[in-house]
Amino acid sequence: MAQQHYKALFKKALLQFITEPDPYLSMLKWVMTEMMRIEVEAKVGAAKGQHTKDRTTHFSGFRARRVDTRMGTVYLVVPKIRKGGYVPFFISERKRSEQALSSGVIIYERIGV
Repeated sequence: MAQQHYKALFKKALLQFITEPDPYLSMLKWVMTEMMRIEVEAKVGAAKGQHTKDRTTHFSGFRARRVDTRMGTVYLVVPKIRKGGYVPFFISERKRSEQALSSGVIIYERIGV
């Protein structure tokens, strides 16, 4: 039953990417965006708009970042948080690191995210 659910989600995602001018770049942007969302929600302690007792800080808007990869340039909308700041692990101090991104994807794949 769960496998069919994943198949439906996978099919929907693929159809979304196929309509883009560069499907691979669109997939890369989606993966980067999802990894940022997971990482920042873990740092904040709650999803955006969700109130919990475990919350350590709050979301405070977004900022644009450009990431250059071999596949092309990706423009990301990086969430800002009030306390502590947030820089995605694959953008270390304004350096665009494709190697950090690929290692992060492998780590997330291994832990099943």
